Amino acid sequence: MAAPTPGVISLKHITKAFPGVIANNDISLDLVSGQVHCLLGENGAGKSTLISILAGMQLPDSGTIEIDGSPVTIGSPKTAMRYGIGVVHQHSTLVPTLTVIENLMLGETGLLLKEKRAKARLDELSDLLGATIDPDSLAADLGLGQQQQVEIAKAMWTGSRLLILDEPTSMLTPSAIENLAQSVERLTAQGLGVVFITHKLREAYSMGDCVTVLRGGRKVGFLSSDELRSYTEDEAQTAILQAMFGEDLAAAGGLADAADLAGAADAVREIPAVDFSVRPVVLELDDVTSAGRTMDVAVKDVSIRIHAGEIFGIAGIDGHGQTGLAEVVAGQRVATRGSVRFDGNDITRLGVRERQALGVRYVTDDRLHEGTVGSLSVALNLMLKRIGKRPFWRFGQINRAAVNDEAEKLIDQYTIRTPSPSTRAAALSGGNLQKVLLARELGEGAQVVVVNKPTYGLDLKTVRLVHDLLRDFASAGGAVLLISTELDELVELSHRIGVISKGEIVGTVDNDGVNTAEKVGQYMIGGTQDGD
Repeated sequence: MAAPTPGVISLKHITKAFPGVIANNDISLDLVSGQVHCLLGENGAGKSTLISILAGMQLPDSGTIEIDGSPVTIGSPKTAMRYGIGVVHQHSTLVPTLTVIENLMLGETGLLLKEKRAKARLDELSDLLGATIDPDSLAADLGLGQQQQVEIAKAMWTGSRLLILDEPTSMLTPSAIENLAQSVERLTAQGLGVVFITHKLREAYSMGDCVTVLRGGRKVGFLSSDELRSYTEDEAQTAILQAMFGEDLAAAGGLADAADLAGAADAVREIPAVDFSVRPVVLELDDVTSAGRTMDVAVKDVSIRIHAGEIFGIAGIDGHGQTGLAEVVAGQRVATRGSVRFDGNDITRLGVRERQALGVRYVTDDRLHEGTVGSLSVALNLMLKRIGKRPFWRFGQINRAAVNDEAEKLIDQYTIRTPSPSTRAAALSGGNLQKVLLARELGEGAQVVVVNKPTYGLDLKTVRLVHDLLRDFASAGGAVLLISTELDELVELSHRIGVISKGEIVGTVDNDGVNTAEKVGQYMIGGTQDGD
């Protein structure tokens, strides 16, 4: 048996199951010092579970982890840090009311370290990352790219042999992604190993020294550094796509469509030019302010106008008032100041059911708990907003034949995969639950739909379906308020994009296809642009 290679963290035959699903099924891979190992796969492929095991947040049911050939048990995040494994999560873990140095000085035990020593350590990491990090800036005042650099510094604070970046580019502009790539290159040049988790094919073969593909909890493909260097870009893309989609490749529409699904297409889908000034304003918010809630940001002085046929995107750091904005429009949260108007009529004081009847709909980002009732059937979940209405209810009783007939039509129209309309909603996958929400909210007189993170956690084929449904709704004259943490998604779908920060809309960008992401990014870091 060959001696283990120095500087390797090896996962051997890792298996982890949860009720009803095997998240990781006999996965083995080596993470080598000085190398970027891309972990690629659709949402639900098992990437997050595997990383949570490495980070000490989950223990495997079977299998072992070895560091430089010696078996180890990583039973907690603190143990992972002791072994030099640091994680930068997809969403910021910084305390927004603390400065950069205060966030970094919290330390493993929560006790503050000496500030002089801490600032010296930050200087070291800033040089290593090639970044300028002001220790006295409030975390809340940093742009996304800057926050991410601080998160990397935090992950490496006590030293590191492996840095895990979990979907690090979802809300970064192209220039910020380039800065991140340069920082990663600097780190690997110093011998650090990097795991780069993504579902975007382009990122995998542009940033990775090697690529592992997961599908359905299994390792289904691996391209070594030698293979990536020897393959042409098309050859590498084909090999990865075949591993990602397997027998479903034909269902995805062949290599070209599968590449588009996996974020490999170079061309950005062009947003049709529309003169919305000649179209009626369907939804209008004037200086709207709402009360905040625990662990939530209040909406402050928000003014938005959305026209018939328009998709208006909302970009920003997650947790900066997006949910409050969605709930104010839907009627779930009271506006303490300002007005909400629908089709020219003031609906500020109307409740959820009254707005529903007018055609104002809301697709929540919590599809499992808020959006559906898991113990009820798929059919009843599809009809939840029509309780008491004919022909589905008669004399206070459910007309099950009418409910099932309508449910079967929607199941077919929205390609909801369910054994039958009577199946409990809790038994459906996340993608099919999202289809239930969209089928319920986009039909039956809908004129405005607020969608909050509509594709979060969905596989790539379902993402495309959701995008097509929203485009079709807008093309038919509907108005869409699209809230997303994926900048690519916002640029692909939106006619205009507003940027929210601390509950306020700090700028609006027309999506004219010319550096839209960069313009949005300027607002996100506190700059200004024309077109507000």
